[in-house]
Amino acid sequence: MRELKYYVACTVDRFIARSDGSFDFFLMEGEQVADLHTTFPETIPAHFRDKLGISADNQCFDVVLMGRRTYEVGLKEGFTNPYPQMKQYLFSRTLTESPDQNVELVRENALALVRELKTQTGKDIWLCGGGDLATMLFSEIDEMILKVHPILLGSGIPLFSGVVKQTSLELTDSKIYNNGFMLLHYRVKH
Repeated sequence: MRELKYYVACTVDRFIARSDGSFDFFLMEGEQVADLHTTFPETIPAHFRDKLGISADNQCFDVVLMGRRTYEVGLKEGFTNPYPQMKQYLFSRTLTESPDQNVELVRENALALVRELKTQTGKDIWLCGGGDLATMLFSEIDEMILKVHPILLGSGIPLFSGVVKQTSLELTDSKIYNNGFMLLHYRVKH
């Protein structure tokens, strides 16, 4: 069975973006970049994959789930099909149609869709963001993979924007880089 994995960048105080959705404070260079490109090449948006010369096959994921605000980051730059190497789902209660034929709009029954996707064969499912969608799908998250950047933001969009129940996590893997960046893998013990 597939698993739902919340693979996301965050600050030490667990914000995934500023309140306006911007995230220009994240480290875009350092030894972790090559590791992430090798381990998770499919998570690099298509327009960056081309620029960076990344052509590797999907290693971990073949489905991506995005909330509207996460999707709109690329849409504002004119990118309507950010991850053509994966099946893309856009979750929104306000949009009436998808901006791209390759991105399937989901307006309701998000949990039912994720449960169905998990029963299918294939690689795992990437929960790309954001905090609202992560809160809504929390009960289905199997693993959290946090790319923790060495910065305190103080406020912004949190890892989970709503209330989630107290849940134990098991640290299954970690790597700390010389620049303070940490890659942490947690199993969610529901």
